[in-house]
Amino acid sequence: MVKLGVNIDHVATLRQARRENFPDPLEAARIVQRAGADGITVHLREDRRHIQDKDVWAIRKKINLPLNLEMAATETMTALACQVRPKEVCLVPEKREELTTEGGLDVAKNLDSLKKKTSILKKTSILVSIFVDPSIRQVRAAALAQADGVELHTGLYAEAVSPEVRKREFEKLIIAGKEARRLGLILNAGHGLNYSNVSRVARIPGMHELNIGFSILSRALFVGLESAVQEMVRKVKT
Repeated sequence: MVKLGVNIDHVATLRQARRENFPDPLEAARIVQRAGADGITVHLREDRRHIQDKDVWAIRKKINLPLNLEMAATETMTALACQVRPKEVCLVPEKREELTTEGGLDVAKNLDSLKKKTSILKKTSILVSIFVDPSIRQVRAAALAQADGVELHTGLYAEAVSPEVRKREFEKLIIAGKEARRLGLILNAGHGLNYSNVSRVARIPGMHELNIGFSILSRALFVGLESAVQEMVRKVKT
């Protein structure tokens, strides 16, 4: 059955907007756990625009769900991850000027560096996935980098402006997912997924986990976080 990881970055975004000590991402993680999610995802950005180091440590120590730490593939972030030891690290591209992650990491172009970071992380028993566009070339490069899995970037599918574009982007996800399975990689996906488009992605053969944040937290404004997570759990698992 497909797992749901809930990204709680934007709980911290709201907190940091006023430099308050609330709302607390740790409390959000507790609610997410109670609601039946399978994991917690946070993106510790280099500019610390939302999630802070203290949040990562608190969730790692006090929440029983697996922690998926999204991060840039830098020496500093790799060293921090080796200290925290989350269940999984997802290596992502990162630009200071972007609102959110805009595309997959170019693994093929940065193979040697990513292979080194992956090796360091795996030595501390951390599962390593790499966030990639749904491209056979990038999936194969992730395997060459000795990652345990890939997280397919679903943004172009989720934001498609026409049925034709949506169909084309979904086919890319199918093909990339098939290649990931052939190579023995764990298959995850995320970005832009919401209550109306997630079910189809969850049915991609071999899909292991979907990581979703913004749409769940947006829904939570109206129905509460626990109900919002429960709704998404049903969409992903039935």
